[in-house]
Amino acid sequence: MHKNISVIYSLFLLVGDFLAILLAFISAYIIRVKFDDRPLVEQISSKEYFTAIILVIPLWIITHFIIGLYQKSVYQNRFKELGRLIIGSFVGILLVIGWDFVIEKSLFPARLVPVYALFLSLGFLIIFRTVAKITRKLLLKRGYGKVNTLIISGHRTPDSLIQHFIDHQSDEYKVIGIVGSSKYFGRIPIFSNLEEAIKKFGVDKIQSILQTELSSEAEDNSEILEFAQMNHIAYQFVPGNNEVLSGKVEIELVRDVPVVSIHQTSLLGWGRIVKRLFDIFVSIILLILLSPLFVLIALLQKIADPKAKIFFRQTRITRFNQEFKLVKFRTAKSKYNELSPEEAFTKMGKPELIEKYRKNGDQLANDPRYGRFSKFLRSSSLDELPQFWNVLVGELSLVGPRALIPKEIGAYNKKHHILSVKSGITGLAQVSGRKDIDFEERRKLDVYYVQNWSFWLDISILIRTIRVVVTKNGAK
Repeated sequence: MHKNISVIYSLFLLVGDFLAILLAFISAYIIRVKFDDRPLVEQISSKEYFTAIILVIPLWIITHFIIGLYQKSVYQNRFKELGRLIIGSFVGILLVIGWDFVIEKSLFPARLVPVYALFLSLGFLIIFRTVAKITRKLLLKRGYGKVNTLIISGHRTPDSLIQHFIDHQSDEYKVIGIVGSSKYFGRIPIFSNLEEAIKKFGVDKIQSILQTELSSEAEDNSEILEFAQMNHIAYQFVPGNNEVLSGKVEIELVRDVPVVSIHQTSLLGWGRIVKRLFDIFVSIILLILLSPLFVLIALLQKIADPKAKIFFRQTRITRFNQEFKLVKFRTAKSKYNELSPEEAFTKMGKPELIEKYRKNGDQLANDPRYGRFSKFLRSSSLDELPQFWNVLVGELSLVGPRALIPKEIGAYNKKHHILSVKSGITGLAQVSGRKDIDFEERRKLDVYYVQNWSFWLDISILIRTIRVVVTKNGAK
């Protein structure tokens, strides 16, 4: 069977993690025992300590394995990997400390040793994995570790898809030939059928088959798959119906019959519970900490426009098509408050602004509906702060698709995807270019989020939101 570069890299990470953690414990011992004059809890020789640590570190590595740190989908995502390294380090050190309580003789000569080891191990792991990632990319770019891939296309396969796999030199794929294409892609040979490609390359040179379009003839697909399996060649295919295989896919046996379940979102079960608990915890903390700012903004609003309301409430749509009242600090002038853009621009006698507003991504450079202080609230996103109340009572989530008004969501033909999860204060679309992408593209990002949700994706979006707000990138 052909060697798999992903398996080799995962093994390399496992060995590197072990050495990084071992180095952290050795460094922690030296720092506390050799460079600290304070008395030790117990006299433990370096040899005893070193031997014991080598025997207990596998518990830490098992934790890394369980939380997926050796999976390709994790180590290729820098932020997801970082988040799991942090969790793995805390769980790992707790296991080591727990082992210390179980055994008769103390494992550590002083209580600060595991504390030092925790932070040093996290630092060494991040450094090692960063170097490993850079090294891997450089090797792949130079052709080392690439998988010889034969692409089998069809008449409906877009040329851009094939070109995508050819262009991405940092990926593992090395396209050696294309079957079924009518277009030539540089020096890559084109074949009319699989037999021609096999005759040209031989079985041993083909390490992977990527079928970009399934044939209408089931026998043809079975023949390709059988050839790959008989010769231990990796096989992948691009589904013709992306809607069917999007979201969370599960396979279960029903009386010995494999049944595939397609869920609209991966936000199911414990994931939903964890997300809700996180929303409650964060919203309570922020509402308490930001309460003085709430009072200050309310006072400034009354000074700027004494007759106007402090809050703005608008009917929005959230999960399962439920309506709720979204709360924000009012930013529109009192005479335009709670009016739609169309109604407000018509009332002020400037109906020509309606088309300009919509074409410009629902924004205007100098929107006449807002005063100076209101524009500051919007540009700084401070007007969004009352939405933490919506999060606390369960109407919104911290992260999710944007909560649209009924008219907006009704115009979108994939609203069933977006409405399968709670709407959010921030989301993937907001941190991906808030004013630089149109309505359709923003909704595509919302659908992607729904179908590919993970807790780490939420954390990533929240951190990116802070950066967007601070830099005022795309604020409206």
